[in-house]
Amino acid sequence: MTRLVLWDIDLTLIDARGFGSRWYRRALADVTGKALQRMPDTAGRTELAITTDVLEIHGSTPDEPTIAAMFAALTSAVADTRDELSQRGSALPGAARALTALADEPRFTQTLVTGNLAEVAFHKLESFGLHHHVDFEIGGFGEASVHRHDLIADSVAKAEDRHGGPIAPDAVVVVGDTPHDVAGALRFGAVAVGVATGSSSEDDLRSAGAHAVLPNLADTDAVLAALT
Repeated sequence: MTRLVLWDIDLTLIDARGFGSRWYRRALADVTGKALQRMPDTAGRTELAITTDVLEIHGSTPDEPTIAAMFAALTSAVADTRDELSQRGSALPGAARALTALADEPRFTQTLVTGNLAEVAFHKLESFGLHHHVDFEIGGFGEASVHRHDLIADSVAKAEDRHGGPIAPDAVVVVGDTPHDVAGALRFGAVAVGVATGSSSEDDLRSAGAHAVLPNLADTDAVLAALT
């Protein structure tokens, strides 16, 4: 393995806008009996950070049992709406081609660093047929930490165990649509590739320090060039 590519999911590979607040509304009601009044900022943040904020906003203590119950409820909410997600959400242009192209290149191993819970990440990608080329077992997921750079470190450690040797930080490429993705990559020492398919512009991603910025994933050759 010469390159470990860590993909973000939401607004990098897929568009599931409108679903997140619904899932949290159901989870919060199931776990605490409270109605969701407002959501915190979610862009580029981990599920542990978001869930903690949701509970605090609604006057509930974010202790370990409550957070675990919220995670279970969120996972169930996503699983129960997978058919609707596949119909109303979408894979972003070029995402499937980019994942397939990397799978055909022996110099790349691709997995995820995402704020999503591991099971939620699988449900989201499977809904659009994007799960085939991603190694979920070595991913970094949002239940592990409130900090994205911790998720990167977790994924790299798993990949090192799998491949039996150290992986240099500059052989790790993080692809995401927010300055949080870029900041996590830079904190770890990885290469940061920004994709301006979310609410952050190309200039925003460059200002955050991304080594390369793409308008989207539609040009597969440009994606491969950015990752190398």
